[in-house]
Amino acid sequence: MIKIGLTGGIGSGKSTVASIFKQLGVSVYFSDTRAKFLMASDSKVIAQIEDAFGSKSYVNGQLNKTYISKKVFSDTRALKTLNSIVHPAVKNDFNLWCTTQKGSYIIKEAAILFESNSNIGLDKVILVSSPKELKMSRVLKRDQTDEKSVLERMDAQWKDSEKRLLADYEIRNDEKKSLIEQVNFLHKCFCAL
Repeated sequence: MIKIGLTGGIGSGKSTVASIFKQLGVSVYFSDTRAKFLMASDSKVIAQIEDAFGSKSYVNGQLNKTYISKKVFSDTRALKTLNSIVHPAVKNDFNLWCTTQKGSYIIKEAAILFESNSNIGLDKVILVSSPKELKMSRVLKRDQTDEKSVLERMDAQWKDSEKRLLADYEIRNDEKKSLIEQVNFLHKCFCAL
């Protein structure tokens, strides 16, 4: 089974691209969703987060997302600490998930695939790229947040130009070329591998 990484910065449209692959019958592992699940349910991960960030990390058994976000997006050391807890748990979860999948290839969707070294062990990587202004407008509409918060999150991720150097394929989500056509082209390529 071929393992394909799918990455792109916040607001690039990688989740939309992943959904198109899913509609084609491809199994997709959504890393961010699984990370949130593990941070809410895995007792080892919960204990490590509470150790690192204190008792305010969880309120009534729920991850205090606002508290954690403020900590990690304003302090690179705090972000590295959180990543050192969550990424190994996600890696193990992904490896277990792979053992249950069928098909000629699977997709691992992750915003910070290269930043977290999650591309190691994957056969190919697709970058979903998009102009910064377009990413910003998408996130502002989607998340009901402010520009400063979005910029902090963008700054915590590599730029498309950096990711492009390591990616094998690129899907341009600039609203000029059909995403469906681009995904269908890659789907045919991967099925032929």
